[in-house]
Amino acid sequence: MRCVASENTRGSLRLPEAAGLRHGALAELAHSPRTANDVMWRCGRYAEATPFDPHLLELSHRMTSFRVALAQVSPVLLDPEATLAKVVASVREAAQQGAQLIEFGEAMLPGYPVWLAATGGARFDDAVQKSFHERYHAAAIDPDRDLDELRSTIQDCGVAVVLGCVERAVDRSGHSLYCTALTIGSNGETLTTHRKLMPTYEERLAWSIGDGHGLRVHDHGAFRVGVLNCWENWMPLARAALHAQGEDLHIAIWPGSRRNTIDLTPHMAREGRSFVVSVSATLRRCDIPEDFPLRDVIAPDDAAWLHDGGSCVCAPDGRFLLEPVVEREGVFVVELDPREVARERQNFDPSGHYSRPDVLRLEVDRRRQRSCRWIDE
Repeated sequence: MRCVASENTRGSLRLPEAAGLRHGALAELAHSPRTANDVMWRCGRYAEATPFDPHLLELSHRMTSFRVALAQVSPVLLDPEATLAKVVASVREAAQQGAQLIEFGEAMLPGYPVWLAATGGARFDDAVQKSFHERYHAAAIDPDRDLDELRSTIQDCGVAVVLGCVERAVDRSGHSLYCTALTIGSNGETLTTHRKLMPTYEERLAWSIGDGHGLRVHDHGAFRVGVLNCWENWMPLARAALHAQGEDLHIAIWPGSRRNTIDLTPHMAREGRSFVVSVSATLRRCDIPEDFPLRDVIAPDDAAWLHDGGSCVCAPDGRFLLEPVVEREGVFVVELDPREVARERQNFDPSGHYSRPDVLRLEVDRRRQRSCRWIDE
C-alpha cells in the first residue's frame, strides 16, 4: 500500500534571477536538507511560471518530499530470530517503495509482555512469573551485539530505522530489562538508544525505569526526528524536550491499539505543528508459539486480536494522512511535504516565536543513569 500525502511538486517551475539561485547552486543545496527547505520557500512564489530544466523539477521534488514507512507487523512472541527476520523483510519492502525512514512498534523485538495482565503478573515471588522473566530475559537483545543482520540490511537499503525493542542493558547488571526505542541511521550506526522514562501500569513488573539520555532528535532528509515510547507521548514535558530541539517529525511507537493513537496523534500534530507518525504492532494467537507457557490463558480465542494495530499519520494541522489501520499487517508508506511545517508554524511555533523562555523553562537531565560512580586514583 502506498499513501501519497503530499502535494504534487512536479508542476511547472521557473527560477528567475530574482530568486538569487543558479542551477548549480540549487543542486548543491539539495545536499543540505534544512537549507534546501528554505530555498524551496524562496522559489515557491514562482511555482506556476513557465517550465524549465526537468532535472531541476526532479531535484525540487526530492527537496520537498520525504517518505516514511510504518511497519505494522506482528512479532513472533519471544522468538528474536524469527521476529528479526520479519523486521529485515519489512526494511527491504520499505526501501523498494522508496521510503527513507521506517518505524516499528513498541517492544517489537522480541514482543510485548502480554502475559502480565492474564497470568497474575503482580503475584510476588511467584514461580510462574519468575519463569516468564527468565524467558523474557533470554529473548531480550543487546543492541550493540545482536543486530548485525539488520544493520547490514540498513546499509544495503539506505533506510533509517526506528525499532522498538526490549533491551538487556549490560550497563545496569544485564538482568533488568528496558523498553527501548532504538534509532539507527541509514549507515547502520546507532543514533539514539532511548529507554522509556516510565513504564505504564503492569509494564513496571517487566521493565525498568529509563532516563533522559535518549531525549534527542536527529536529522533525516528534510526533517528533524524525535521518538517517544507509548504513554511517554502523553507526557507534556517529554514532548516539550523534543520540541525545544527543533523536532518537526515526531515518531510515537505503540504496542498496538487504535484507542491509543486515534485521539493523541492529531493532538500532538497540532501542538507541535509537526508531522506525527504513530506506529503500532499487531498480535494474535497465531503469533504466539504453540509451546508458549499458558498460551490458552493469554490468547484463548483464535480469531481475537490482542493488539489490533492503529498505525496512522497526521499532518501539522492535525488532519489524518493515513487513518488508523486496524486488524491488518503491512508496510504502509506515506509521502510528507516538509513545507507544511513552515506553513503551520506561521501562527504557532511552540519553541520559537510562541515560547516565553524568560517565564517558562525546562531543564532536562540527559545523563545516562548508573547504579555506581567509580572514583579511582
